[in-house]
Amino acid sequence: MSLAEVEAAELTLEGEETVGRLRDAWRRLLANKAAVVGMVLIVLFVLVGVTAPLLAPYSPTDNQFFDQIRPGYVPGPSLHHPLGIDQNGRDELSRVLYGARYSLVIGIVSTLFGMVFGLIVGTMSGTFGGWVDNLLMRLMDMMLAIPGLLFAIGVAALLGRSLTSVMIAIGVVNIPVFARLLRASMLSQREADYVLAARAVGVRRWRIVGAHILPNSLAPVLVQATLALATAIIDAAGLAFLGLGSADPGIPEWGRMLAETQAFLQRAPHLAIFPGLAIVVSVLGFNLLGDGLREALDPKFRR
Repeated sequence: MSLAEVEAAELTLEGEETVGRLRDAWRRLLANKAAVVGMVLIVLFVLVGVTAPLLAPYSPTDNQFFDQIRPGYVPGPSLHHPLGIDQNGRDELSRVLYGARYSLVIGIVSTLFGMVFGLIVGTMSGTFGGWVDNLLMRLMDMMLAIPGLLFAIGVAALLGRSLTSVMIAIGVVNIPVFARLLRASMLSQREADYVLAARAVGVRRWRIVGAHILPNSLAPVLVQATLALATAIIDAAGLAFLGLGSADPGIPEWGRMLAETQAFLQRAPHLAIFPGLAIVVSVLGFNLLGDGLREALDPKFRR
């Protein structure tokens, strides 16, 4: 049998095994009730963010109800405003719904940013080893030595107040996490029997990495991506709360909404309760799904 035939047979067999493992993992994920609850919360979160212009009864930026505000009084929930009116005369429900859109965009873009660059660094480190591995990992160690939120604050302050700066700042913080996770996974896969067999028959190194090691090393990265989404939503709210979000005061971002209501907590606690609940529910959904994915993809949990 020629080398090409051996490689083709290996790839076919591995493809069938991969499909079987994914199908088995999907069944275990659906059997996990907490993970199913997480998926439902995430689907609702995404639907609200995508359809916010259709669901919102009023504009989230126009202070068309400012005439209802009185000194020391901010209207609470009512029939026409289920979540009340904020201190600037804007409908709170509309702002919470639109806030899901901004939080969703920030979470996805920042996580993808950190994951892509982290995968590049982790792949180079796990493939070349030697001085390349030492150089890249020492750089990642330096980044990890700084507390994540403090690092994000520094990057966001350096880039200026904007949603783009927030996404870049959160993404940069995630780069070393994904890089070290992928490197560790690749190192554990590099000495597996199927990799040694591929080397023995003369398969090229880049083909081994691209077709064998890397695909089998991505499971923990996918789990971390779901958890990083939850962290990104919290970090984005924290940066906005500290005044490092968008420079536009009308943007209905959940963290900014919490920051703007500090002076009204005793008179209008609903202004902080509803954005806070939105953050808690969305983060809970990603955390539950992340834990479920970890159990579904980890061979230790297979029975």
